[in-house]
Amino acid sequence: MAKKYSKEKLKRFQISIEKRMEKVAEDMGDIHEGILDNGNNSEGSSQEAVFSTHMADAGTDSFEQEKNYILMGRESDYYKNLEVALDRIDEGIFGICKICAELIPEERLLEVPNATKCVGCKEKEKLGLV
Repeated sequence: MAKKYSKEKLKRFQISIEKRMEKVAEDMGDIHEGILDNGNNSEGSSQEAVFSTHMADAGTDSFEQEKNYILMGRESDYYKNLEVALDRIDEGIFGICKICAELIPEERLLEVPNATKCVGCKEKEKLGLV
């Protein structure tokens, strides 16, 4: 088995991941507010208000609503991946490539903390060579 990161480095990764999780949770809260607030203006939410809106405005509102749902899904998936990264730290396997079992470079883990493969193996995987 490959070397492992020291406990000190793992603690640094953990703190970094937890900070990212806080930011993602904050972003998800903002997106959620955007979903709830979309279309809730001073006109009210009666049936007549829907028909008094211009079609282009309704289309824009619909697009924004759909965009917010997509963003919420992406942020939620990323948050779950960060939770899994914390679990890998607890298990002592964080930073070890799932394919070649070598250490993933520290720089990569700081940029992409949910990475499970080194760059070389990830590229081979995308090309279908692994």
